[in-house]
Amino acid sequence: MDDEDVNAAADRKRGELRIYLGAAPGVGKTFAMLGEAHRRMDRGTDVVAAVVETHGRKRTAELLEGIEQIPPLRVEYRGTSMPELDVAAVLRRKPALVLVDELAHTNTPGSDHRKRWEDVEQILDAGIDVVSTVNVQHLESLNDVVAQITGVVQQETVPDSVVRAATQIELMDITPEALRRRLAHGNVYAPEKVDAALSNYFRPGNLTALRELALLWLADQVDAALAKYRSENKITDTWEARERVVVAVTGGPESETLVRRASRIASKSSAELIVVHVVRGDGLAGVSAPQMGKVRELATSLGASLHSIVGDDVPASLLEFAKEMNATQLVLGTSRRSRWARIFDEGIGAATVQQSAKIDVHMVTHEEAKTGFRISSVTPKERRILAWVAAVVVPPLACFLTLLLLDKYLALGGESAVFFVVVLVVALLGGVAPAVLSALVSGLLLNYYFAAPRHSLTIAEPDSFVTVLVLLLVAVAVAALVDGAAKRAREARRASQEAELLALFAGSVLRGADLPALLERVRETYSQRAVSMVGEREGLIAAVGDRPGGCADDADTVLDVNDGEYRMLLCGTTLPARDRRVLGAVANQAVGLVRQRQLGEEASKATALAEADRLRRSLLSAVSHDLRTPLAAVKAAVSSLRSDDVEFSPEDTAELLATVEESTDQLTGLVGNLLDSSRLAAGVVRPTLVRVYLDEVVHRALVGVGVGARGFRRVGVDRLQVDVGDTSAMADGGLLERVIANLVDNALRYAPDSVVRVDAAQVGDRVLITVADEGPGIARGTEEQVFDAFQRLGDRDNTSGVGLGLSVARGFVEAMGGTVTATDTPGGGLTIVVDLAAA
Repeated sequence: MDDEDVNAAADRKRGELRIYLGAAPGVGKTFAMLGEAHRRMDRGTDVVAAVVETHGRKRTAELLEGIEQIPPLRVEYRGTSMPELDVAAVLRRKPALVLVDELAHTNTPGSDHRKRWEDVEQILDAGIDVVSTVNVQHLESLNDVVAQITGVVQQETVPDSVVRAATQIELMDITPEALRRRLAHGNVYAPEKVDAALSNYFRPGNLTALRELALLWLADQVDAALAKYRSENKITDTWEARERVVVAVTGGPESETLVRRASRIASKSSAELIVVHVVRGDGLAGVSAPQMGKVRELATSLGASLHSIVGDDVPASLLEFAKEMNATQLVLGTSRRSRWARIFDEGIGAATVQQSAKIDVHMVTHEEAKTGFRISSVTPKERRILAWVAAVVVPPLACFLTLLLLDKYLALGGESAVFFVVVLVVALLGGVAPAVLSALVSGLLLNYYFAAPRHSLTIAEPDSFVTVLVLLLVAVAVAALVDGAAKRAREARRASQEAELLALFAGSVLRGADLPALLERVRETYSQRAVSMVGEREGLIAAVGDRPGGCADDADTVLDVNDGEYRMLLCGTTLPARDRRVLGAVANQAVGLVRQRQLGEEASKATALAEADRLRRSLLSAVSHDLRTPLAAVKAAVSSLRSDDVEFSPEDTAELLATVEESTDQLTGLVGNLLDSSRLAAGVVRPTLVRVYLDEVVHRALVGVGVGARGFRRVGVDRLQVDVGDTSAMADGGLLERVIANLVDNALRYAPDSVVRVDAAQVGDRVLITVADEGPGIARGTEEQVFDAFQRLGDRDNTSGVGLGLSVARGFVEAMGGTVTATDTPGGGLTIVVDLAAA
């Protein structure tokens, strides 16, 4: 390829894929695709049809007329010529648009690709647009659901990612009644098939369920496209395209009530339910792991997702999260505050309602709302305000009540005690300054109103001075003790919050989160735009979010790990120092995941190298002899035939030729098993499971064994007894044929004087195929070893092969979703049992 071709290939834009998604067969996907082709042609687009399945429908065939068609590629398979998409012809033709029907189709063995969607990918890579069709029952993620609904297992599937990557997806859908009428009129199937179709696959209930599956799947696709568009265009306003309900929980006993109530709200509008827990960053107490564990279990059982975020301003954090999720409804619990407490702070619920804009807010009552005001729920800011108010208001109020009610009954000592109580009350609210102010005000009021001379600030008696001084000392001492206790409580609460966050991140790792999942957890928890992990040697290791940073200059918060060997970069709000301690531990966890991944890759490489070396040595050891033996036999027979010194009779000549043929077959079987073993090791065996009748498969396998198994020709077919009846199984016919051939060949080799029996029977939803001999069998405890490559247990005849037959057989059966086991034959010998799904 010259430089111009290279540049052209580099500059070529990938083609666009448009898919007509059908809710069921017969809804008109192909008809719509052909209509689109004619519209494009009318606009001057170069359109060709590569694969269009009319299924004998007259109107569809008429619509195909006028569109240039690329002849199919004929692929020969088992004596039959099968038509397939000719990718090479399409690439040579280079149209602007190509029609390719039935995206989930499985190509005939021998084609360049196994699936038609892989052909389409090659065409798209060449810059050619493609219009294709697929039914919802062929989507990989819905395969098992469709099988449960219709009772039919779809063998042809297409990965969801292929369909989701399409530029346009258009749903083709009609009502079940209309589709059944179309079927009855003969517009879908031939008349002789209509009755069976209407009473089986095309029942109204089936069609309704398939229709709902298609709508829900496409809704998810549209939702993902909308989220991408909002992110790319930085749209934060709520778009009510789909109902989403966010419920905020504290982790307290009322949380489960709120989640259940929110679930009922969401179910009424078929909305998505999201549970969020705000971890306060202001030192308030967190919740225990068991409490949040109950909430997590409930959310999971209700199909909701659970998220944790950090924020000092709870209403703002909640609304920011809700807008990011494009939520339409927010569910909160009613406040526990009393009316008096709401004088100082209106509460989270009221603040959220005021700032909610287009988001509907539901306030849900619960039993905990009846608990009223609790001093532990007052924030430090509220305590300081309350202390200053009390320092100014309580002493005059106490003075007024004492003058009004107690002055006639108490002497100066009793009145001093009243003011001692007032000072203690203010001091207990916290803060040395409010306590000192309270003591001074109380002392002045006591001296002015109750100490002689009254109504004068003159301190005539030393007792009055001592009283004021004691009031001041008591206030300072108690306030200092209260402040110290509050500080320690805040530190304990801060430690609780950090422990909660560490448990959150550690739980993510323990639940199997990889590095990107952990970084996404950090991004969500701290409301960051993007989070990335970089290494000094590796560069950017992983990143999540929008426009992640690749170096420290791009980030707002940088966390160094291992003296700068690794860095966690956060883009968004700059985090305070109190959050960096937790993030430091999380960064160490992230580095641990990086190193774990690196060690895993190194271990995998080392294991692969060791296994390759073991196989190489085993292969060289086994094949060096097994290749030479049949080659030597061929060489000797051919040399004898070419010799002019000896005149061979026709019988001798036939025997020598039989030796050549048998040795060649042995070499062919050896090479075939080696190739199959390499295919299994490379993981490229992908069986196509269909109903196969064991009678046909077993007899085809025996034909091959009869030609190639040493000794079988001489003993005749009376050594084999086959009884499989009319049993059928879900299997790949070609692979199962190789399995039976290898098992029978193994039995004939190791039990040369025994009858080999091949039986099959259906047990429940499984089919058991047994190959039994009455030979020497194997030692007890070695049942699993016989399936290892290069094993020939108990074999003393080194001409019997490299020991790959049973290994290949097990690999093929497991690829078809079955199992192979070895057991003793009653009376002596070996029995191999193949377990497959019944058809």
